[in-house]
Amino acid sequence: MSGEWFESVAEAHRRARRRLPKSVYGALVAGTEQGLTLRDNIGAFGELGFAPHVAGLPGQRELSTSVLGQEISLPVLISPTGVQAVHPEGEVAVARGAAMADTAMGLSAFGSKPVEDVVAANPRTFFQTYWVGDREEILARSQRAKQAGAKGLIITLDWTFSHGRDWGSPPIPEKMDLRALLRFAPEGLVRPRYVLAFLRSGGLPDLIVPNVGGPGRPAPTFFGAYGQWMHTPLPSWSDLGWLREQWDGPFVVKGITRPDDARRAVDIGATAISVSNHGGNNLDSTPASIRMLPGIVDAVGDQIEILLDGGIRRGGDVVKALALGARAVMIGRAYLWGLAANGDAGVKNVFDILRSGIDSALLGLGKASVHDLGREDVIIPEGFTRTAASAAYS
Repeated sequence: MSGEWFESVAEAHRRARRRLPKSVYGALVAGTEQGLTLRDNIGAFGELGFAPHVAGLPGQRELSTSVLGQEISLPVLISPTGVQAVHPEGEVAVARGAAMADTAMGLSAFGSKPVEDVVAANPRTFFQTYWVGDREEILARSQRAKQAGAKGLIITLDWTFSHGRDWGSPPIPEKMDLRALLRFAPEGLVRPRYVLAFLRSGGLPDLIVPNVGGPGRPAPTFFGAYGQWMHTPLPSWSDLGWLREQWDGPFVVKGITRPDDARRAVDIGATAISVSNHGGNNLDSTPASIRMLPGIVDAVGDQIEILLDGGIRRGGDVVKALALGARAVMIGRAYLWGLAANGDAGVKNVFDILRSGIDSALLGLGKASVHDLGREDVIIPEGFTRTAASAAYS
């Protein structure tokens, strides 16, 4: 519907806030502790400048690229996020919206829809998992995704199980039982459109994660899976190398912020890395992803595909990331706000906004293609970048 169209990601954000119950909205915008990293992810882009040209500009601009062997119409793809209780169709609607935008989908193992359904909605789906369970369980989960048609595997490592927030964490129930319904009824009463949408689709969100269970192991709730994850021994680089050997296809290590870890990812044969701090939900005081990007590009940019995740709100942000060496970016909150605002059409709307902004920035910079961008296209203030000292490793 034309009346549902929004002109900016900021407007999608405002509509999501109006439509979502307080706890659901709070979970979307949260960052750990003081939210320093969360704010820096967004604010750092504003510190980078452009120096536009005014004549001799290209009449046509090429935005398409490839990521992990998949051709996409713009250098933006879906970052995997957990249970998407902002819309009844969740990840299936997101996958459909990304397909309409002619780009790729990232599906979280902690998502609310089966991998088979998501791949059916968008064949260019990459499956993301955490290091949850023993090797047999991790391998079975990965093989299921492969059999469903997933085009790549993402292993997410940027998480320290810290959920403390100085302003308080939003309450999220273990499951939507009678007790939870009574507790959250006041939130639902002031957001009736949200509740009615779920009721029409068959019921309120059950917070089950169907991609974590397996034969003889029923799918757990989100918190059940989270609890298993917390009690799984943390992976070594040897463990990650083993998983890479088992997966015959593109393999992404997500959560890299240090050049030495980027080199380790190269050493185990990863196809790509994502420079990410989990959207400000990992270790607070980690600098913005865009500040860490140049040092990582300098270390491994000629050996591996580099993606960036964190703080993307407009097309100009995408262009800045590409100019500093990223092949493409992954978006999280932006598409979730679009999903809350208008379902799959809202997701596509977000991509359309970013597409237009990328095109405008390319025009101003005098670039005919996203592949022509370089550091000379951005004004980088002194002290902007952050690079961790590289530790020696064997």
